[in-house]
Amino acid sequence: MTVTPGRSAAPSYPPPPAARTRRSRSALHDALALLGLPLLAAPVLAAAFAGGGTRRWFGGRAESQRAEAQAAKDAAAAAFYELDTAQRDLRISVETIAAVDDSPAARRAVSGFEALGQRIDEASRQYIEAVDAHDLDRHDLEPGTAARARTELTAARDELLRARQELDRFGGSLGPLLDKAETRLARLAPAVERARQSLLAASNALDAVRQQNLRADELAARLAALAPELTRLNQGAGQHGVPATLERAERVQREAGAIRAEAERLPQRAAETDHRLVSLRTRAQALTTRAGQVEPVLSELRRRFAAACWQDLQQVPGQAGENVRQAERKIQEAQAARDAQRWADATALLATARALLNATDEAVSAAGDRLARLNAVQKDPQAEIERTRFAIRDAQRLAMAGRTTPDPRHARPLDDAVARLERAVGTLEGRHPDYWHFLTETEEVRRAVARVVTGIREERGHAS
Repeated sequence: MTVTPGRSAAPSYPPPPAARTRRSRSALHDALALLGLPLLAAPVLAAAFAGGGTRRWFGGRAESQRAEAQAAKDAAAAAFYELDTAQRDLRISVETIAAVDDSPAARRAVSGFEALGQRIDEASRQYIEAVDAHDLDRHDLEPGTAARARTELTAARDELLRARQELDRFGGSLGPLLDKAETRLARLAPAVERARQSLLAASNALDAVRQQNLRADELAARLAALAPELTRLNQGAGQHGVPATLERAERVQREAGAIRAEAERLPQRAAETDHRLVSLRTRAQALTTRAGQVEPVLSELRRRFAAACWQDLQQVPGQAGENVRQAERKIQEAQAARDAQRWADATALLATARALLNATDEAVSAAGDRLARLNAVQKDPQAEIERTRFAIRDAQRLAMAGRTTPDPRHARPLDDAVARLERAVGTLEGRHPDYWHFLTETEEVRRAVARVVTGIREERGHAS
């Protein structure tokens, strides 16, 4: 029993006996009225149309068989109608799932319903054939024929009831899928409306910044690119499907929300760009002054310390000047980009200028720091030596804690650190000590010792 999707009209089924009887009586009354006879004469005329005294009567048993067959027919008809109604209702649920869900489980539900429809068609065919095979209103209905009709109609009813049970079980199994589909359907209209409102809010935000002489051309282009998506949303899920429409609505809402946020932040971004332009110009001027002070520092380093202590700083004055000039050019380009309201370009150019100035600052500071550290170690090298020895002894105590002999994995690098420190101290002998080498060596010794300490603590932490 198949039903064309979308139609609500019930199919044409054989009417029950009671309905046919009522129609026959109505026709009889109409005929009597045309003949001008009183309606009270209807029973007599009806008896004449029914055959009068020529009808064959088989007594109580025959009428009992006819009544039982008719009861079986009515019961089968009720089962048929109930099954048809249940199938129509379930078809709506299956079509809802198919429209919203394209998962393997949903596809299995659709194919399962189709297979069940074939099972119902077979049961319905059996019922219709049983009805067509026996005219229970015949005046000469044999008792045997009535008995066969009752048997066939009862079997048809039982088959319809079994099909109904299978349909009910199948419908019960669709609960989770149907809940999921109905949830998506419930989300659809609000999601589309939120997308529309987000687009409107983004458009209003762009209008507001334009009133502040900010063009926001890039944001306007991004908003215009969403126009086709709005058209598809307006066309509805019937054309594009529920999952695709939901995904589109959420994406449009997200992108429109981002456009709105950027538009609302645009005045602040313009102010920040102006502030950074001023700040970097001031910093570039200050570094120009500081770069000019590097040469006197290098002169003192050359005069007082061995070449190894300052050779790597020889390029600082020239490199510092070049970096500052490049930074100033980038700042000018950033100003032009800001005037054209190319905010992304202005931000990138300012970032480059800042990187150049940071590198210059580090190089200029390195020269002054080098002189200060060399002065300190030349005046009192013992302070650096004791600082390093203390780090080694502290690590040795940690390595021996709770042990009678140290772990070779810890003892070996600590012994190497002691030997390395002694060699570094030895480089201080002579007329022109390489103080910078001494400082870098002691720093490396302390770093090696710190690695041992970290390893010991991690091992004991895991063990505990």
